[in-house]
Amino acid sequence: MRATARVVLLCLSPLLAGAAAAEDFTAGSLKIGQPWSRATPNGAKVAGGYLTVTNTGSEPDTLTGGTFDEAGSVEIHSMSMEGGVMKMAPVESGLVVKPGETVTLKPGGYHLMFLGLKDPLKKGETVKGTLTFAKAGSVPVTFSVEALAAKAPGAAGGEMDHGKGHHH
Repeated sequence: MRATARVVLLCLSPLLAGAAAAEDFTAGSLKIGQPWSRATPNGAKVAGGYLTVTNTGSEPDTLTGGTFDEAGSVEIHSMSMEGGVMKMAPVESGLVVKPGETVTLKPGGYHLMFLGLKDPLKKGETVKGTLTFAKAGSVPVTFSVEALAAKAPGAAGGEMDHGKGHHH
């Protein structure tokens, strides 16, 4: 039985390694973790993009934008609550990732805004894109599409984090 288990693990190892590699990306001293988006309802023209960027180097770098194959343009946005009102705005200067720090783009906070969607995003799909950094340049990534109300990659999620009627 043990020999059979070892054979199964040996056969699965390349598949498991490939799955992990598909979710994390590296550009020089930058580590980009788990780019993802949410499925969108039919007719939606915007979606959000989420990920982490860790700077393992000694110099800061700045996330300035990117591309998303299923969208006309990409902007970096911030989201905050002020007096019970959700406020969202573009981050014109980009997001600085200081040495030794991780910047997290997530629902309810900083995120990528995919504008002018060509088609609805469907759970289980992957969409190619790039992230643009001031020093590291353009970094190809693949976004996995999660459930409509997901709060993180692989999470089913209940209520959406950023208010009623505002999907992205």
